[in-house]
Amino acid sequence: MKRLFLSLLLVLGFLAPAVASEGGIQLDRFPTDKMSDVAALQHGAKLFVNYCLNCHSAAFMRYNRMRELDLTEDQIKKNLVFASDKVGEVMKTSLDAKQAKDWFGALPPDLSLVARSRASGGGTGADYLYTYLRAYYRDDTKATGWNNLAFPSVAMPHALWELQGQRAAKFEEVKDPHDEAKTKHRFAGYEQLTPGTLTPQQYDESVGDLVAYLVWMSEPAQFHRVRLGVWVLIFLALFTGIAWRLNAAYWKDVK
Repeated sequence: MKRLFLSLLLVLGFLAPAVASEGGIQLDRFPTDKMSDVAALQHGAKLFVNYCLNCHSAAFMRYNRMRELDLTEDQIKKNLVFASDKVGEVMKTSLDAKQAKDWFGALPPDLSLVARSRASGGGTGADYLYTYLRAYYRDDTKATGWNNLAFPSVAMPHALWELQGQRAAKFEEVKDPHDEAKTKHRFAGYEQLTPGTLTPQQYDESVGDLVAYLVWMSEPAQFHRVRLGVWVLIFLALFTGIAWRLNAAYWKDVK
């Protein structure tokens, strides 16, 4: 229980800037169709263990749970288990806690439940993550050399920069609508500095796959529950019809 409480605190801290920036960056909508795409979820799992698990853990998720993504234990062990010895172990990071604090100023949060938190502006946690992972840009004034429109002054460097490439953010001076004597910076787009290994469209697709996996990981049973709920509703609808006809047959001779 204590671990769950601490994990929720870390997740809320990870997403807090989305709440603080209400009225700022517009959250992009996460492509929800990926939640029913097993291949996308498998690719998202691969991206997670290759790029996220180096620093972040998923202490409430076991590797062998990914069998529900149509992966065999042998496939999981050969392709996805790098920081543990057994597929039955939880997804822990190999990053030393002391080194993490020295490098980032704090221990990177556990990501088991990160997608279940909601962001501001009516967007979901998935919308925030989808926007956040596509909003990095180069900023030499920051210690890591990176900044993020969705999470200003983020401590985490851009883990996926090799896939996306390096971009600079362009800002323009505009008058403050509340005070014409003042000006403020407005985001005016990105400038690609160096190409990544993926095209912009392929990168967006990959981020969608990764976020889909994070959503699935936060509650793997949710899809079974939804499917079961559909069958329960169908049963109740059929039973209602049968009960109505039985009631009519029982009372038809009663005066």
